[in-house]
Amino acid sequence: MARDSPFHVPWLLHHLGGWVHRCRRFFVMLGRLESHTLAHELSATPVTAPLYVCGLARSGSTLLHETLAGVAGVATHRVRDYPMVYTPWWWRQATARRRPAAVRERAHGDRILITPDSPEALEEMIWMAFFPRCHDPAVSNELGAEESHPAFEAFYRAHIRKLLLAERATRYAAKNNYHVARLSYLLRLFPDARLVVPVREPVGHIASLVRQHQRFSQAQRQHPRALAQMQRSGHFEFGLGRRPMNPGDTDRVRDIERVWAAGEEVRGWARYWSMIHDHLTGVLASDPRVRSAALVVRYEAVCDAPAETVESVLRHCQLPVAEPFVKAFTARVSRPDYYTSPLTPAEVDLIREETASAAGKWGYA
Repeated sequence: MARDSPFHVPWLLHHLGGWVHRCRRFFVMLGRLESHTLAHELSATPVTAPLYVCGLARSGSTLLHETLAGVAGVATHRVRDYPMVYTPWWWRQATARRRPAAVRERAHGDRILITPDSPEALEEMIWMAFFPRCHDPAVSNELGAEESHPAFEAFYRAHIRKLLLAERATRYAAKNNYHVARLSYLLRLFPDARLVVPVREPVGHIASLVRQHQRFSQAQRQHPRALAQMQRSGHFEFGLGRRPMNPGDTDRVRDIERVWAAGEEVRGWARYWSMIHDHLTGVLASDPRVRSAALVVRYEAVCDAPAETVESVLRHCQLPVAEPFVKAFTARVSRPDYYTSPLTPAEVDLIREETASAAGKWGYA
């Protein structure tokens, strides 16, 4: 049945999400009103060393986000916050006595189980409200250290404080793949922020991206509401609404779009992988603040040495390293053996050829 599909979006949620999306200015105004009513509490709630997981989709970012959000005292957005992201305090109060929901596998079909309380990447909705072209591939989506956007910055800082207040937490964590193009800007906003940057060997990474793009595209044809919800919540990584991130290289983005339009899916993904990782290499090399704040986490290390990897992540993020927590993380991790690679030998060779230069900079020879 359609209702049993992980891509099914209930009618009420679909229309509520559409209303919030269309009326973003109104909900920003509500968010400011909420902040005004909580002014005293927010003034006593500092934003200390926020945690950001930011890398290309399918690099292990969800697992890392869930790990950080699983530490006591760390607040984040939750599945149930959609679409009422702009007023987190009021929404959390309104849903505090909800009924428990069953655990289910998320739409990606990747063994990650979720409930309404699971960490979710939703803060991009706020960025889209203030930067309406931040997902337009025709223009640079990069935000650098020299950028200044006072209205957004005031709203965003208050928003984080409200989440901290709602969860009685002292640290904020977010997963946002699009922060790859905003790392220097984030460090200007929060000089003590800690960045976790997941990377993955290109052949396995692109195989996963190709699989997810096929899976979501097929499902969204059958469930159009799923496409709408993905776009409204700020997810354009794959599926029918796919849009490449433009980290400041419009010519390469146009080439990637041209290759995809010609039906060369794998070549397009390979060039996209190269562009994003070239950009990351450049930012890490040119901005000492980003270099100091960032920990690069290899997907392969997560799979092969999970205990050591999660310990290094926790230490980098200035979070406690507790043995039971590390053991629980280790028990969750394994190689992705739940699907067969969609790539042919010729496509594997093509990926290695297209990504050789960028991959070499990351030690993927």
